[in-house]
Amino acid sequence: MSPTLALALAVGLVVLAGAAGLVIRARDGRRRSGGHLRFDPRDADAVLGARATLVQFSTETCARCPQVRRVLTSYAADDDTLAHVEVDLTHRPDLSSRYRVLQTPTTFVVDGTGAVRARFHGVPQPRALTEALASV
Repeated sequence: MSPTLALALAVGLVVLAGAAGLVIRARDGRRRSGGHLRFDPRDADAVLGARATLVQFSTETCARCPQVRRVLTSYAADDDTLAHVEVDLTHRPDLSSRYRVLQTPTTFVVDGTGAVRARFHGVPQPRALTEALASV
């Protein structure tokens, strides 16, 4: 392989990796559909909130999980009909496949029946989280 071709391939890979990183960063914290998932409160030894529950999936080594915990706790403290539940996937790795959690933090907005109405990967954007809670 010629040095020019090798250099061109290396530059192409760097550009591709940079573009992928920008796309992932842009999607981080945005609201996504919950699909047909249902959250079982027995998985977290929790009780669902009257209107909605904010379910946070985290791990012990997650760097952004404490920030999400503070945000979700403040939302739940401001509204008596909301609950905040944290599920540590370090101790319950089986739940990551059941609820299709591929990264932490992941947050579900669950209605009173256990249906997942929205999900967020990464740190939820405040406006998107408020809109998701308003739609429940």
